[in-house]
This record gives sequence, C-alpha cells and structure tokens, in this order.
Amino acid sequence: MLYKVHVEFNRDNIIINGDPISIGIKSKPIKGKANKEIIKKLALHFGVSSSQVIIKSGNKSRQKIVEVLI
Repeated sequence: MLYKVHVEFNRDNIIINGDPISIGIKSKPIKGKANKEIIKKLALHFGVSSSQVIIKSGNKSRQKIVEVLI
C-alpha cells in the first residue's frame, strides 16, 4: 500500500486523516536519522516489521511516498 507522508520536525505524533499521513519526528535530518525514525513509527503504527516500510520517493524532502508491505 502506498501512502503520502508529510513530515513535521520537533513534534512527536502521527496523524492519519486519509491522505496524506502527517508524522512528527524529533530526529534531525542528518545521515538518514529522520528517515529511520519515520520508518520505525510507521512500522509500529501498522504493526509490521521495519523492513516492510520503504520510502519510495522524497528521501530528502518533507513530502514522501512510503510503501507499507502488509
């Protein structure tokens, strides 16, 4: 399943009201730390392994397309 994700910094939440998913993270976007936090949060929310969450596009953007393999 593909999802549009909007990232907000200095927050710690996940809001799903259809599309896009709004996710708040605390990590800084340095050396992929922010993307790793996004993957962990989405995996926890959907109840899947972190390896089943893939950022398809937007690795260096606040707007991302994420695939969750269920």
